[in-house]
Amino acid sequence: MTTFSRRRSQRRRRMLFCAAVSAVLGVGLFLAGAPGLAPRPAPHTGRTADTSRDTGAAITAADPLGQDISGIQTHLRQDPRDAVALGTLGLDYVQQAKNTVDPTYYPTAEAVLRRSLELDPADNFTAMGGMAALEAARHHFGQALRWARRAVAVDPYSSSLYGTLADAYTQLGRYSDAADAVQTMVDLRPGSPSLSRASYVAELRGDTGTARTDMRRALQDSTGPADEAFAHYYLGELAFNNGDPATELAEAQAGLRVAPGYTALWQARARAEAALGRTGAAITDLTRAVERVPQPEYVLQLGELYQSLGRTRDAGREYRVFRAEQKLFTDNGVALDSDAALFEADHGDARRALGIARQGLRSRPFLETYDALAWALHANGRDGEALTADDRALAQGTRNALFHYHRGMIEHALGDAAAARSDLTAALAINPHFSPLYAPSARAALAKWRSGGGGSGTVTVSADGTRG
Repeated sequence: MTTFSRRRSQRRRRMLFCAAVSAVLGVGLFLAGAPGLAPRPAPHTGRTADTSRDTGAAITAADPLGQDISGIQTHLRQDPRDAVALGTLGLDYVQQAKNTVDPTYYPTAEAVLRRSLELDPADNFTAMGGMAALEAARHHFGQALRWARRAVAVDPYSSSLYGTLADAYTQLGRYSDAADAVQTMVDLRPGSPSLSRASYVAELRGDTGTARTDMRRALQDSTGPADEAFAHYYLGELAFNNGDPATELAEAQAGLRVAPGYTALWQARARAEAALGRTGAAITDLTRAVERVPQPEYVLQLGELYQSLGRTRDAGREYRVFRAEQKLFTDNGVALDSDAALFEADHGDARRALGIARQGLRSRPFLETYDALAWALHANGRDGEALTADDRALAQGTRNALFHYHRGMIEHALGDAAAARSDLTAALAINPHFSPLYAPSARAALAKWRSGGGGSGTVTVSADGTRG
């Protein structure tokens, strides 16, 4: 059989599983993957390449991914050497890990994907794309890039594969290459997954108008409730990040009307409610999101909201959960980077923060990792180095209030009061609600300087969430 015939045959067989592939290689792989609709199953341990593992509670009417997994498992019991089915199952396990915040799916995904590649090592773009998705999920972006390139070389007409390529380039700090890959993705198939990535390319360079336009086009091109919810979530995030929590609230409400179980929208609604002063509603919504899908981001957001309200015991509880989740991720091969480094710098061990940030930069030299490194260096009193790292975080022109807050505090520590005032003012101009802890800190520092006082107005926080 010729190479062309093999590829054509593989594409025919792949159509049996197109829904599952689309779910994983489409919008679901945008950035870290859109949080999904599945309830969290019990953690799984000791898994090998078990393609028939019962997914239990994950299979419900509201969980099409779980249904896809079950269907593929049934097919594989009849045809265990179907490389495309195995590759698709591996992709689904990667997405299920994201949906359920259960990284113990990753070893299973890898075993299934490698079995698929053993059966078809040459033309198996499905499993190659799956390996790219897996390595990206584990924050091994150099390896993700290598797998994505291999997949694209086999099937250069797959829009979805260019999405995985773009994601890897983005997280490796290769922004021009990422933009080129996204443009190819759009050219091949203009739709919600490609337009979502185009929106992110624009956002990273500070062009929020284009980012918003592209995301609205993604909403218009949505093919189902999950895609619609995803678009509403990111439209809301764009609004919030630019100081408009009322619009984020409206987008969250619109998304929940079409997909009431889309957990990220509860988190978005909570963020908007907190910014608008509705802290009771915010805690209710955010607690619901954490109980449903305990994303570390949600857990940390809830902890910092509690801390801002003086509920230090509740904050400390959430911080302990965050630490436990980070250990679960590392135990299953996930490399820690910016989120863990910032958490340690703000709430824990400054030396550990610096170690995580430096390690994270090796696997993910993305602008967020440079900002985390800058803040970790600042926490260790190395402010000259911190300012250099922060230059890299802001080099793309990204409008990010937290980046400017960090830079302002670093500049103040270096004795550059004028620069510090400029960056703290910029942070609050971009988004006066960027953090329930540190937006007030920025305002306090500026007020103190206007009154002729000194000091930075910083807030130090211990590991249990209490103010220092």
